[in-house]
Amino acid sequence: MEAYTSFAAVYDTFMDNIPYEEWMGYLKELFWEYGIENGLMLDLGCGTGTLTELMAAEGYDMIGIDNAEEMLEIAQEKKRASGHDILYLLQDMREFELYGTVKGVYSICDSLNYITEEAELIQVFSLVNNYLDPGGIFIFDFNTTYKYREILGERTIAENREECSFIWENYYYEDEKINEYDLSLFIKEDSGLYRKYEETHFQKAYELEGMKQLLEKSGLQFVTAYDAFTKEAPSDTSERIYVIAREHGK
Repeated sequence: MEAYTSFAAVYDTFMDNIPYEEWMGYLKELFWEYGIENGLMLDLGCGTGTLTELMAAEGYDMIGIDNAEEMLEIAQEKKRASGHDILYLLQDMREFELYGTVKGVYSICDSLNYITEEAELIQVFSLVNNYLDPGGIFIFDFNTTYKYREILGERTIAENREECSFIWENYYYEDEKINEYDLSLFIKEDSGLYRKYEETHFQKAYELEGMKQLLEKSGLQFVTAYDAFTKEAPSDTSERIYVIAREHGK
């Protein structure tokens, strides 16, 4: 599972088209449906903490976990600016530890697609189940096989800005169900020159039925799934799916 390193410095710049407040509203609405309107909440794979901050502003007591130190440094800067009492932990989600249980856990922005081995994903789910309050709720999203095969695979995405630019090349390997991301970053330095950085990441394509089986093996109980940001059932052309699961005994 790769951690963002050089990309962390410009991550928020390139993600400024993401409607985080809308995503937060959707996530909060889902939690409210299951009675989780406050209390301790874990953001698993929190990145630079944008969504963590928004959930804290809604009154949740937030914990954020990520395995990228550079991303958490930016999250800490946001925490200092906002004054929110957020606990950030530098941990790998495959072996994370908390001091106690939480009411809810969420992991979105396809963080779980970075877990490319099913056995390791079961381990993540098992840990979530272990650290949820009895009957606690886990909400996560994932990119689908359709998205990798039909939308991202073999596609190159580039963006050019004054302070930084990137080239994002995708290669989808059908047999392994793996999408390879090759990132080339050009970040402007104080001298006015640009320094090039390169990173490679891998994500695994999952299907909903497979996710249900992995949840069952971990001890979590599957509740329902939606086509992302709707209350509609997922379809064959869903690009992102939200799953709701429940703690089901330790």
